[in-house]
Amino acid sequence: MIAIIDYDAGNIRSVEKAIALLGEEPCITRDKDTILRADKVILPGVGAFGSAMEKIRAYGLEEVIHEVVDRGTPFLGICLGLQLLFEESEEAPGVKGLGLFEGKIVRIPDQNGTLKIPHIGWNSLQFPNKGSLFEGIEENSFVYFVHSFYLKAKN
Repeated sequence: MIAIIDYDAGNIRSVEKAIALLGEEPCITRDKDTILRADKVILPGVGAFGSAMEKIRAYGLEEVIHEVVDRGTPFLGICLGLQLLFEESEEAPGVKGLGLFEGKIVRIPDQNGTLKIPHIGWNSLQFPNKGSLFEGIEENSFVYFVHSFYLKAKN
C-alpha cells in the first residue's frame, strides 16, 4: 500500500489516480498508524509553504513524516511536498520546514526580465545527475511546469 498524506494541500486525486494506474494500492490518509504501515509514502502538495507547514503541524503529521523517513520507508515529495522536506522557504520567512534535508527554497530570479516568473509552460528535462527516480524517462522529454521557486541545496 502506498500512503498519500492528506494535509489539505491539493493534487491528491491526481496522485491517487497515477498510483492506481501503475497497479498499486493508493491510500489517502492522515492517520499515523496507516502511514507507518505503508510500503511507500507520498507527500504531494500545491499551495503555499507557510500554510502547508501550518496544516502539517495542526494534523500532527510532522513527527510521523520524520518517523517514516527514519525507518527508511521510501518517501516521495511532489511539488510543494518536496519543498517542505527542506529547512525553509523564502515564500514564508520565519516558517521552518520539515528539515529532512539541508537547503532552502528560494525565488527564481527574473534575470533582468529575461525570465517570466512564475515559470509556467512546457519545457524539456535535462539530467546532469540522473538518478533512479528518472529511470525510463528520456533526456529532453517535455513536461509541464508551474513554479516560482527552486531548491538551493547545501549538498
